[in-house]
Amino acid sequence: MGEPKRNELKVGEKRAILVGVILADEPDPGEDPLEELRGLVETAGVEVVGELIQRRQFPDIKTYIGKGKLEELQQMVEATGAEMLIFDGSLNPAQGRNLESATGLMIVDRSEIILDIFASHARTHEAKLQVELAQLLYFRPRLKRMWTHLSREAGGSGGGAGAANKGTGEQQLEIDRRLIDKRISELKVRLEEVQKQRARMVAQRRDQQTISLVGYTNAGKSTLMNALTGADVYVADQLFATLDTRTRNWQLPHWGTVLLSDTVGFIRKLPHNLVASFRSTLEEARRADVLLHVVDASHPEAELQIATVNEVLKEIDIDASEAILVLNKVDAVQDHSYLDVLRARYPGAISVSARTGLGLERLGRYVAERLSDGFLDVRIEASVGNGRLFGFLAEHAEVIDKQYVDSKVIIQGRIAKRFLAHLKGDDVRVTVEGQSGEYATALTSLRTGEEDPETDDAGRLRA
Repeated sequence: MGEPKRNELKVGEKRAILVGVILADEPDPGEDPLEELRGLVETAGVEVVGELIQRRQFPDIKTYIGKGKLEELQQMVEATGAEMLIFDGSLNPAQGRNLESATGLMIVDRSEIILDIFASHARTHEAKLQVELAQLLYFRPRLKRMWTHLSREAGGSGGGAGAANKGTGEQQLEIDRRLIDKRISELKVRLEEVQKQRARMVAQRRDQQTISLVGYTNAGKSTLMNALTGADVYVADQLFATLDTRTRNWQLPHWGTVLLSDTVGFIRKLPHNLVASFRSTLEEARRADVLLHVVDASHPEAELQIATVNEVLKEIDIDASEAILVLNKVDAVQDHSYLDVLRARYPGAISVSARTGLGLERLGRYVAERLSDGFLDVRIEASVGNGRLFGFLAEHAEVIDKQYVDSKVIIQGRIAKRFLAHLKGDDVRVTVEGQSGEYATALTSLRTGEEDPETDDAGRLRA
């Protein structure tokens, strides 16, 4: 047989009831707890015919919602003709099976909706591999419920025929598991190669300053990229319109050309397997010189979205505290007192409107200032015949002054800290300007290179 395929993988064009459980230990979801799930299912093409919400200390171990709410849900199904139940949370395999048995309907949770949207929006080979891996890792422990041919086996009659059918079903289940495990292994190998290629590609850009946009889905990152770079990347008022990293040149005021990258958006309860699968795509953000955390300032749950993005950044080993917070869509803010609260809460944030251009010039100046923080004033002594060094400085440094003394040349300039290790050689002597404005004690010749050498309190480069 071929690779296992779930006939009901696509959830679009179905009538569904949305079910939310608000747990005591979760952040307050606001006045409309199902707003985000509603946006997700609308993006997936689902028709919402009803909604049900329950507050609980913790989910019911068997059916996620309580017995009374389950009976209420069954009545809603009869009244609305719903074909599907969508839960705003992660159901374990047993809960999904029990709910499906109790209602006779297809059961979908938040993770599956997100995976379905990612699958429909994946365009590049890399994105398709990443989504397929995340789907298989999600589906594998749910085979008994997710594969339709197995659900038919479960409907067999009792007696000897039923036992025979059960045995056949178990055999088929094991075959499917082996097929999925084999495919998962293949995808991991292929994605490892993709990750290596992307890492090499990103490393090749280390000579250029890179800025990366991150943020909650639909925060306006693509619109901001278009406004800053004059590019024409795809923009849509929908969740996860962008899955692939796009990079464009940004003529940064008071600086020059830098690379600006737009990455996939984040969301609450983003499936862990999806984050892991898209790690190579997020390599741009991990290696960026400056991170711009774009926030929809007009959204009533902006602070919760900021916290969600910070959690995902932490999961992929990015220090969110180093990011510049960009409060976007300020032109759409209805209650400006709420914007004042955000500004007070995040005093270093920059307020902009990518749609109108408001605040973009100030954002550019701020980014240029942040990039300047990574540069050092240096004094370099070298032999006048060191053409390799002069060529490197011409490409990667700002030469402020150059003096020739006998067979030596003394150069004063500014250079990115990460390039210091390249200034090495028996005839090269580098000193770094100290905080007092005077040059620190001279550095001995650099014979070994570190990618990001550090300086001590006196401003001296540590060998």
